Amino acid sequence: MKGNLDRLSHWLKENKITEVECLISDLSGIARGKISPTNKFLNEQGMRLPESVLLQTVTGDYVDDDIYYELLDAADIDMHCRPDQDAVFIVPWASEPTAQVIHDTYDKQGNAIELSPRNLLKKVLSLYTARGWKPIVAPEMEFYLTQRSPDPDYPLKPPVGRSGRQETGRQSYSIEATNEFDPLFEDMYDWSEAQGLDLDTLIHEEGTAQMEINFRHGAALSLADQIIIFKRTMREAALKHDVSATFMAKPMTGEPGSAMHVHQSVVDLETGESVFSNPDGSMSELFMHHIGGLQKYIPETLPLFAPNVNSFRRFLPDTSAPVNVEWGEENRTVGLRVPDSDPQNRRVENRLAGADANPYLALAASLLCGYAGMVEGVEPSAAVVGRGYERRNLRLPLTLEAALECMEQSDMAKKYLGERFTKGFVAVKRVEHENYKQVISSWEREFLLFSV
Repeated sequence: MKGNLDRLSHWLKENKITEVECLISDLSGIARGKISPTNKFLNEQGMRLPESVLLQTVTGDYVDDDIYYELLDAADIDMHCRPDQDAVFIVPWASEPTAQVIHDTYDKQGNAIELSPRNLLKKVLSLYTARGWKPIVAPEMEFYLTQRSPDPDYPLKPPVGRSGRQETGRQSYSIEATNEFDPLFEDMYDWSEAQGLDLDTLIHEEGTAQMEINFRHGAALSLADQIIIFKRTMREAALKHDVSATFMAKPMTGEPGSAMHVHQSVVDLETGESVFSNPDGSMSELFMHHIGGLQKYIPETLPLFAPNVNSFRRFLPDTSAPVNVEWGEENRTVGLRVPDSDPQNRRVENRLAGADANPYLALAASLLCGYAGMVEGVEPSAAVVGRGYERRNLRLPLTLEAALECMEQSDMAKKYLGERFTKGFVAVKRVEHENYKQVISSWEREFLLFSV
């Protein structure tokens, strides 16, 4: 399993790295792994982790024994995790020279672990490669800045900016409201540049102290890696300035949710020309079928875009998130927006994923749905003109329970994601949902305690 790490070894020595954070992503997008001295890291050329890490929930629990032993070895054996030399990042906030290296996971025979989110994205990308296509993506990440809160029972509050005051009201695209946190964002940009993250614009979103960072378009695997690293970076920059950054889909009552919008296009591997446009500049059949696939299969894979109970609070009535898979040109009231662009840059923006989604899984699912539409020739519905929020023909499951049931029954998910991955992911999310149902909410205490 050992490979040639000369390039990585040279980089670590050149940057005088003394410690390496060895990372993999679990199903929820949580970075798990080990911290190793550089010499030990190079000697071992990776790490071992229990394969059960990939069936761990956000609460630290595991799936039921019957599913656990169906999907994993009863001896709780190790995975072999090998570093990707193209996924190496400095840790600019560390006190000692430290690197973080994203790893791929294999079994003892060298086979890619099916439950790994990063492996799943690579599997989807290989489908495109086999057809002579290459997907291009550009993610947009929304998040909130909040006051630090040690007690999860208390609602989150907007932070205090440079002016000494909290933000009030909606401040969409406000430069002054963004400048309230200039010192924080200067650190964020400096640290992101040091890590080679392809950040583009920063804007103030609709919610109170809600921001959005856009990534430049590029390869899906690299950008999924970058989102994992950016989330860590943003949280660290916030903590340095005594505030918090959260990527929860709906962290504050009465405020808009946070999304991960994904712009996606497909080019020919040999020529680099967009397969979404005809020679005369019009929309190609492949483009229409890509949209058709997104419309047909997003409802069956929705938990990969909305993986938590909180994710579905974005989809409640009277929110700014579209709860449909309608499509339209220059239309933000539908789930699938086609921005105005020249033929080479023709793309569709999937507006349904939450900021809380695992980036590997959200990108894999979005590209897979479009791919399936392209190879199956799925025709889309008619484009929506005007307001699309109320369109009910192509609505989505409105609860996590309903969405998990749809995914569990999906032949497409089993075919492309694999039965093992589908069963494992659904099982993890069901355990999390059962844990959620055990918690008594403040709403219940407020309205039922002395009333019923």
